[in-house]
Order: sequence, then structure tokens, then C-alpha cells
Amino acid sequence: MKSLTMGVEEEFVLVDRVTRAPVNRAPEVIRQAARELGGQVQAELFNAQIEICTGPTASRDDLREELLWLRGVVGAVARDARCAPVACGTPVLPPEEPLTVTDTARYRLMARRFPRLITSEDGVPRDDGLVCGCHVHVGTLDRERALALALHMRPWLPVVQALAGNSPYAHSQDTGYESWRSVEHARWPTVGPTPVLDEAQYLAHVAGLVKDGTLIDNRMVYWHARPSEHVPTLEVRVADVNAEIDTVVLLAILIRGLADTLLPRVDAAERPPRIPGPTLLRAHRLAAVHGIRGIGLDPVDGRERPAVELLDTLIDFARPGLDAAGDSDWARARWARIRAEGGGASRQRAVFRRHGRYSAVVDALAAATVGSR
Repeated sequence: MKSLTMGVEEEFVLVDRVTRAPVNRAPEVIRQAARELGGQVQAELFNAQIEICTGPTASRDDLREELLWLRGVVGAVARDARCAPVACGTPVLPPEEPLTVTDTARYRLMARRFPRLITSEDGVPRDDGLVCGCHVHVGTLDRERALALALHMRPWLPVVQALAGNSPYAHSQDTGYESWRSVEHARWPTVGPTPVLDEAQYLAHVAGLVKDGTLIDNRMVYWHARPSEHVPTLEVRVADVNAEIDTVVLLAILIRGLADTLLPRVDAAERPPRIPGPTLLRAHRLAAVHGIRGIGLDPVDGRERPAVELLDTLIDFARPGLDAAGDSDWARARWARIRAEGGGASRQRAVFRRHGRYSAVVDALAAATVGSR
């Protein structure tokens, strides 16, 4: 079995190095970082966000090294701009200045078309709209195969989401969730499981959403797994961004391993698993609330099971793809460490328990974002 390639997009919030609050310095950071990174560093919706993008690779080690390089360059440039990139799904502290929307035609149009999602009643950008995800691409896949693969992967994506929970805090409060980002992001149209559509139905469906004003373009399809419209991949979008780089690599190889395992079923035209819509939505809600600390729903029979057992099951299920890439032992070792130490949300809460300050949580996230080896 030849492994699919994989790539990662990570969104970070930029925080002031003194106040630790989000700051609108992305244009300056991107301008300087692009001298070395080119198009691999990009703007996001708010000027307090920045995105890095790896190239496609089949190698786990190469992916890790590229992420280290991208994070390192952005971290060094941000330091000169008196800020730091922080990998967390939602900002821990609220901004001390109004957020501003990135000045591009598309983002300006989004702000006009969806004002209640971006701005409050007084026209100031909402500070609860800033969320940061980690998107994993697998390819090379044309649209038809990507759609079919998304449908086969649907039952497993809540398990992936549970592993990635890294946004327990927002606006100096504990939300009670492992992934508050999942709640905030769900306010946008089309966020949710991939609908059961073939390629012709997909094209008609998306065209209708654009025509009736639900979306401004086909790039605004925010399903949990979608065919990318700018590269020939399936893009999986359920994960919070995580500060620990090995967690990011684990997410990528699990998604790639799952895709490699399922692709023969796609190519054999097997029907994807049938899972009731309410059951799938509940599985995602449980993943957002509990992460790996509580219960989830079994992807096969929908029964409640401990989330850690579901991760064990996912790794077992994806073993053909993981074995083909030489990733099985690494994945199991990394998962054993996370299971013992806790995921991103648990780490954030542990820092707060030790220090009693949200600023200490931001400092720990910032250090992990650019300091991992």
C-alpha cells in the first residue's frame, strides 16, 4: 500500500508579550515572515490570527521538521513585533483592544454578509469569534474520491476531535468544555458532518448555497471533512490547534492512516457506514465537552464507551494504513503518553491549578508552541 500524502494548516492567535492578550499585529508578522516562508504563512479572518501551512509529504518525520521550522520562523518574527504565536483553540484572555478584520476583499465581504457572526451590535468585531483550528489534508484525491472517503470517515471524526481538544478557557473563564472552539465555530453556516452526497449532488448543493446567500463562495463549505477547492485533497477540520507538536503529528498520521485504510473500500464502491444524523451530532458534542476524559459514542454501534477506549479502537482500525507508513509504533507510543499525561485541555487546566493565573496558561502555551523539539 502506497501511503497518501498529508499536510497541515495551523492557526495561531497572536498575543502581546506583556499583557498576553490578543493583538492586531498579524500584518506586520506575516510581512516579515513571508520573506522566508513565502505563501506558507497566511492571514486569517482577524488581524490577531496567523496561519502556517506545510507542504504535502508522506513522511511523519518530514512533517514534524517542517512544522518546527514554520513555527520557529513565525515565533522569531513575532518576538520582534512584541508578540507571540499561541496554539490554542480559543484565546485564554480577552483582547484589551478591539479586534480588527483582515483587510482583504473576501474578509470584508464576509464581515458585511455575516455581521452578527463577526461584529457585535455596536459594529465592533466580536472577541468571541476568534477561533483557531488545525486542518489536516490527505491526498492526492480528486473531488469524487475525496467526497466518498469523507463519508467513510464520518463515524471516526468525533474520536479525532476528542483527541484534539485544546480550548477549555475563553475570556478568563473555564468553559467546562475540552473544546470550546467547537461551540464557537459551529455558529458559522455549514459547520458539521459531511452530508451524504455524490459529486454531482455536491456541486449542485454548494451552488445552491452560494446562490441563496448562505455562503459567499464554495470555499466557505465548513464541513468536518470536505474536498479542498484549492488543492487535490480531502481536508479534515475537526481539530483544535495544539501547542504540543507531537500531538499535531499524531493527528495527521491517524487521519492519513484512517484514509489509507478506508480508501480500498471507496475504490471498491462499498457503501459507507450508515449512522443516524442525531447520533453523529451527539458524538461530536460529547467530544467537545469531554475530550478524552469522559465518554464518547462507538463509531460502529453508537453505544457509549470511554473516549480512551475509542482512541484505542481507532488506532487498531487504522493499523493497515499506519503499518504501511511505518507509523504504528510511534502512534501507539505517543497516544500512551497523552493517555497518561492528558491532552491539551488537561495541560492548560493543570497549569492554572499550579499557578492560579490565566497569564501562566498563556505563557505555557506560547512556550510549547515554539519550543517543542
